[in-house]
Amino acid sequence: MSDDGIGGVVGGADREFLSLERELTVLLRRARANQGEMAREVHPDLEPAAYGLLVRLEETGRRRATELAAYIGVGKATMSRQLRALEELGLIAREPDPADGRAWLVDLTEEGRSRVRRVREARRAIYVSQLAHWDRQEVSELARLLAELNQVMQK
Repeated sequence: MSDDGIGGVVGGADREFLSLERELTVLLRRARANQGEMAREVHPDLEPAAYGLLVRLEETGRRRATELAAYIGVGKATMSRQLRALEELGLIAREPDPADGRAWLVDLTEEGRSRVRRVREARRAIYVSQLAHWDRQEVSELARLLAELNQVMQK
């Protein structure tokens, strides 16, 4: 048993999970701040939470609102509100789903696509600069592990 550094004593097996929790907390705090910056770069009136939605659309193309809500992890009402705001900003457009007339497909407008790509390219350049001393295999391994973690946490 050892001191966990936060006022308690833990077994050896738990130490790694406490370290994981601490590092994820720092990462998520920084990610939220970065998401706000990136959202403002796309459009000054864009809510930070909507940035991930725009990235998803840029990567996958047209999607149903229900698919987007499930991927992002929000309810229909929240998704509807975010989509309405994005549409008002001219970043997305909706069209009826030809496979189901009751559903709508959402996609980036050309303006939305251009703005998201510009911000993502700038962010990628920052990552390249910050991680220049890392081996590309390490970057790849980190991305793989984060993807695996996201899969586990999605369930």
